[in-house]
Amino acid sequence: MRSHRWNETTNAWKMRSWKGSACGIFLLAVVSSIVDGIPDFSDLPAGPYCAKWYPLGDCCTGRQDECSTPILSTVCYCDDFCNREKQEDCCPDYWSHCKGIEPNITLPPPQETRRCYFQGKYYNQDQTFTINCNICKCTVMGRDTEVFCEQHRCLQTPELIDEINSQDLSWRARNYSEFWGRTLDEGVKLRLGTLNPSRSVYRMNSVRRIYDPESLPREFDARIRWPREISDIDDQGWCGASWAISATRVASDRFALMSKGADSVLLSAQHLLSCNNRGQQACSGGYLDRAWLYMRKFGLVDEDCYPWEGTNVQCKLRKRTDLKTAGCRPPVNPLRTELYKVGPAYRLGNETDIMYEILTSGPVQATMKVYQDFFSYESGIYKHTATTEHYAFGYHSVRIIGWGEDTSAHRYRNLPIKYWLVVNSWGQQWGESGLFRIQRGTNECDIESFVVAVWAKTI
Repeated sequence: MRSHRWNETTNAWKMRSWKGSACGIFLLAVVSSIVDGIPDFSDLPAGPYCAKWYPLGDCCTGRQDECSTPILSTVCYCDDFCNREKQEDCCPDYWSHCKGIEPNITLPPPQETRRCYFQGKYYNQDQTFTINCNICKCTVMGRDTEVFCEQHRCLQTPELIDEINSQDLSWRARNYSEFWGRTLDEGVKLRLGTLNPSRSVYRMNSVRRIYDPESLPREFDARIRWPREISDIDDQGWCGASWAISATRVASDRFALMSKGADSVLLSAQHLLSCNNRGQQACSGGYLDRAWLYMRKFGLVDEDCYPWEGTNVQCKLRKRTDLKTAGCRPPVNPLRTELYKVGPAYRLGNETDIMYEILTSGPVQATMKVYQDFFSYESGIYKHTATTEHYAFGYHSVRIIGWGEDTSAHRYRNLPIKYWLVVNSWGQQWGESGLFRIQRGTNECDIESFVVAVWAKTI
């Protein structure tokens, strides 16, 4: 075979002692980008080859077919004859080990990276990124690049906040990090949660009180009148459960007030959320009449016995049970054994009826229409802006604890602005330490249309 070690009519990797092996054909596929006469062996096994059999670098001179070493399923050579013009069958480490010459491999030029310029920043080709609540992508369009973004309406936008604050309004807006990056649809679905109040509230009986409207004070705050009895601020999280939280907090306040502290309790909103499931949608919303009917018929345990989770978890209690069977701690009132129940819910028909009810019996539940701008409320007396009426809205149940008049700036026709003092369920970091003020006497956002109260069944 030495006589035709290199047959000029065949390729070098097929001859010599390759014995026509199929592996010789494989080696033809090796990238042979030769610079200065040295091939690129980067795709072959690393070895060593010549260095293994001739560790001192004493490779063979001339042509010596036995000066070879296995490679893959054939052999390569470590003699001078392996290095010939056009064709060679040298081992991958022949040049570095036998000749002391490191191969100079020319790498292909780096692939061009296309970039998009968008809102003052550069983005690489195919890179995805988020702008507020929308996902964007840098896309190649022929010779150009373009950014494509989703078109969701975001819950909060700098433009809307700036628009509100640039006007001479009675309230101010701000950005809340918890709402940033969320869509308006998410806010309506998961931060509100009261379903069709016109159907559920108007089913309730209205009551008429005998009182002198002129005797009502110009301002009132239930927290000042009853500092120990009024429950604190809640955060419903991303769970549309305002129907459950507002109902349980109004009932809790009334248990404390009507029992004069003897039957004080913070009722479990999670109990109502999880167990009042007939016709209700848990974190996707609920009807007020069904919530109050459940509390009237079956009652609730306290918050410690059934803590708030803010998710659609399965009910853990039987409908008909008592505090001991439910595993609750002994209540404040040692005479109480059954769950906390309320009487029939009743509707309040106008501004002064609402005021009189709060003054004499405690906070009430109200349901209001929520537009996009309300999520950004920071302080002042809220009145929705007309620009947000064209977008998604929902209904939200809250707790009215008082009222007042603002005689400072932003007066309307030199008259004080009347307002309701309202507890929200978005945490203390929102609004005026968890509360907000909203215009009173004008049915702003329908807040005076759906107002409900109950009597607590104390012992």
